[in-house]
Amino acid sequence: YLVLIQLFLGNSCRFIAKPCAINLGIQDSGPHRAQPNAILEKVFTSITKSPDGKRLEGLSKQLDWDVRKIQRWFRHRRNQDKPTTLTKFCESMWRFTFYLSIFFYGIRFLWTAPWFWDTRQCWYNYPFQPLTSRLYYYYILELAFYWSLMFSQFTDIKRKDFLIMFVHHLATIGLITFSYMNNMVRVGTLVLCLHDASDFLLEAAKLANYAKYQRLCDAFFMLFGVVFIVTRLGIYPFWILNTTLFESWELIGPYPSWWLFNGLLVTLQVLHVIWSYLIVRTASKALVRGKVSKDDRSDVESSSEEEDVTSNSTKGIFSTSSNGSNRLNGHVAGAQWTGE
Repeated sequence: YLVLIQLFLGNSCRFIAKPCAINLGIQDSGPHRAQPNAILEKVFTSITKSPDGKRLEGLSKQLDWDVRKIQRWFRHRRNQDKPTTLTKFCESMWRFTFYLSIFFYGIRFLWTAPWFWDTRQCWYNYPFQPLTSRLYYYYILELAFYWSLMFSQFTDIKRKDFLIMFVHHLATIGLITFSYMNNMVRVGTLVLCLHDASDFLLEAAKLANYAKYQRLCDAFFMLFGVVFIVTRLGIYPFWILNTTLFESWELIGPYPSWWLFNGLLVTLQVLHVIWSYLIVRTASKALVRGKVSKDDRSDVESSSEEEDVTSNSTKGIFSTSSNGSNRLNGHVAGAQWTGE
């Protein structure tokens, strides 16, 4: 299934997302390329991508260049490795398609499931609960998707929330695998569907941003923030954690894997709190400035953070480069937000 997802990614980007991007006027033009220089290129690839003051002075004397000219060269060289807007648009579109499709598949499947309306049904007759084919495919597709995010994270440009996303992917893959092996798939489907509820809205906001529809981007982002906070800080703890921590204890007792299973679920909740804080902070700035201005979870590479403050102040929430390759996961993944 992991291979199928990657094939879907390649074909959707090539035959669907790219034509859409071109029709919207998104060009496949990359950033300004640094002029060829063997000495600076050697330093960039072998020593450091962000030389300190002492090294800059040495290079300035060696090349007879002004220090600011050398700083500009390194900035251009770093930006040169970043993905184009077209690449990020294609990656976001495929993620948007997957998130939206899997969310509605989950809702359609769970709407007729008794445990969707009564969470205590997750534990009745446990562990002797049948595994239907629809439930199996739902689980396996989600697992393959998050494995693809895990692998792609190490090939993408390193982002500020790299560690948080790494922990998130580990916890998610661990939960899906663990719950499947222990036949806790009923409560597992609730967790999966709940997490998919907001992700496609984030990708929609990024798509609008790349197409330069700022108002639509802001509207989608605000809607994403509301749905994210309601589902992750409201429904998740009072619906999911309530049944895994208390109802399961009441109905089947402290089974051997209870502590590990709930430990992983609580880890996700901690990440939800962190991300909700960042979303609220970004939304607050947007209300003051009139638009979403900068993403605190931005995947701007750390090597470029010394760039001019003036330049940074004009960037939008999704304007900095995101991952370049697959990515996704992008969690997905091309733009700055990747949600889970």
